[in-house]
Amino acid sequence: MKPRACRLPLLASAVLSLGWGIWLGLLRLGWALPLPWPDQLILHGPLMIGGFLGTLVGLERAIGTARPWAYAAPAASAAGAVLLVFGTTGTAGALLITVASGIVTAVFIVIVRAQPSLFAATMLAGSASWLIGNALWIGGYAIFRVVFWWIAFLVLTIAGERLELNRLLRPAGAVRAAFVAAVMVVVAGVCATGWAPSAGVQLTGVGLAALCGWLAVNDIARRTIRQPGVTRYIAVSMLLAYCWLGIGAAVAIVTGAFDPGPAHDAILHAIFLGFALSMVFGHAPIVLPAVTGLTLRYRATFYAPLLLLQFSMALRLVGDLIEELGRYRAWGGLLNAFALLMFLLNTASRARWRSAT
Repeated sequence: MKPRACRLPLLASAVLSLGWGIWLGLLRLGWALPLPWPDQLILHGPLMIGGFLGTLVGLERAIGTARPWAYAAPAASAAGAVLLVFGTTGTAGALLITVASGIVTAVFIVIVRAQPSLFAATMLAGSASWLIGNALWIGGYAIFRVVFWWIAFLVLTIAGERLELNRLLRPAGAVRAAFVAAVMVVVAGVCATGWAPSAGVQLTGVGLAALCGWLAVNDIARRTIRQPGVTRYIAVSMLLAYCWLGIGAAVAIVTGAFDPGPAHDAILHAIFLGFALSMVFGHAPIVLPAVTGLTLRYRATFYAPLLLLQFSMALRLVGDLIEELGRYRAWGGLLNAFALLMFLLNTASRARWRSAT
């Protein structure tokens, strides 16, 4: 089997995790859908974060490092996600996802030792946050108590990747120092949630807002948005993602919502859906060819699922933050699912095989 063909089952597992995670999310919002295993509702977050995003991050890093052992990370998270999807009892699925986060952390340690850099250190901090959150999860902590560690994983990993691309702009020392300060505040805030939950969430929000501001001002997307075609589409996706990161940060600062509830939901979904999925939509034309050997023929239809995602997220957050309009939360969640389905169908329709090595 060719190397890229070996990656297809891992990518398929990530998509399965995404699909089932969305299904569970709709059930949590009150939509009457079948649920084969009644105790699965709590797995919505772990499947979306560890099964889908974690597998994608692990796979991307394994490809980038070109070290065969690094593929153990996406393999472990993919296997763990499959166990969670099919209702396997016990902690095997959670344990495998935790092992995956440990391997990804080891990959970044190798990268930092071989090529010391701020972007690699930032991504190492992100993977370590994922590992800590997962360790707390399998240790019996409620998901709402560890989810801010998963936020740090996602945001710091993406911020590190964007910083790597921004090396082309050669940011000045003061600009880099501001980035470091924002990252440190995010990490400090997440740590603080352990003993001062509300204040920790607010401090995390301050760090996320600072990081969002840094990315919005310094990201290369501010320049590439002037270019036509797929380059502009990617830039638009990045900048929209930063809007949602800023919204999630603002809600965190204002509410300090640590316990489950509408404001807590607004923070999580602004970041995990609005921010993360806008990033996924935007990076698909780059990542999918690298992983599978497919080419994606760009068309303006790429904007349709991206814009539906933005509208559905706005509707959902209106329902979260305005009590009288709480019914919009469920409709926003349903449209989130349609946006993801449209994205998958559109991507599949534009993909073509090419010769792979």
